[in-house]
Amino acid sequence: MSRQGVVVHREGYSLAFVVVVALFITTLITANITAVKLVGLFGLVLPAAVVVFPISYICGDVLTEVYGYRVARCVIWLGFLCNLLAVVAIYLGGILPAAPFWEGQVAYETILGYTPRLLAASFLAYLVGEFANAIVLAKMKVTTNGRWLWSRTIGSTIIGQGLDSLVFIVLAFVGTIPASAMLAAIMTQWLVKSLYEVLATPLTYVVVNRLKRSEGLNVYDRDTSFNPLLIGR
Repeated sequence: MSRQGVVVHREGYSLAFVVVVALFITTLITANITAVKLVGLFGLVLPAAVVVFPISYICGDVLTEVYGYRVARCVIWLGFLCNLLAVVAIYLGGILPAAPFWEGQVAYETILGYTPRLLAASFLAYLVGEFANAIVLAKMKVTTNGRWLWSRTIGSTIIGQGLDSLVFIVLAFVGTIPASAMLAAIMTQWLVKSLYEVLATPLTYVVVNRLKRSEGLNVYDRDTSFNPLLIGR
């Protein structure tokens, strides 16, 4: 059944919906914590978050495709607030006085400490990338009349991940590393994350089709306002 609106059942939100939202938020927060480590994969230098962060985009695709942009918009802001809470909690944990026998303060600050510039870059990149991903997918769904799911999931991810990588790298490192190094970092992360989405496409198909059947939902955002700030409308 296709209809406009939010996914509210008589008994409340379905378990499947809650699981997708939980995965979205968990992968987002986990990615922000693990991003501090740089790893070498096939000659490429990437943040360890590359293992889990693209899953947030896959969850975002599922939410927008099945439940519509209005629901995805609320979840994106929920993820933002949850991540902000995690950052504040980590910061407070760092400034609290350490026990005299605890020797991990320096390690705590090294791994979990964030500079204001990196935080601002991360938060803005998240909002720009996730909203671009959701808006592109929702509009492509209307344009294609629901056909060619693969084109929407891959196309929206290419744009969303590209903007995420561009905004973060530029805001975080402009003026501190050469422009050529920034461009290389942007392209590397963009291509790897996009490839992740391509490889996950069969799984995305299975999850989306199963949810559409079980939820009785297949929302088309034909009359939806795509303003990111209109939460609940």
